[in-house]
Amino acid sequence: MALDVKEKIIEIIAEQAVLDPSDVSLDQTLEALGIDSLGLVESIFAIEEAFDITVPFNANEPDQSEFDISSVAAIVKAVQGLIEDQKA
Repeated sequence: MALDVKEKIIEIIAEQAVLDPSDVSLDQTLEALGIDSLGLVESIFAIEEAFDITVPFNANEPDQSEFDISSVAAIVKAVQGLIEDQKA
């Protein structure tokens, strides 16, 4: 399951960045991938839809969000946490 989460998130982010998933690495930031604020919001919506979760993210105040978007790896970890919380 964890591998599927990582692969799906990379796929979503790659689509927003108009890149091949193989060009997206876990240590990259969304900014480095060329994803702007609109692309970020679209990525969040796609993640919510793909995993049937609600991401605690405020697009108006992304720095105040509980959802870590500092890197691709941070997003994967945060989504895995949300999925686990939902199961509990």
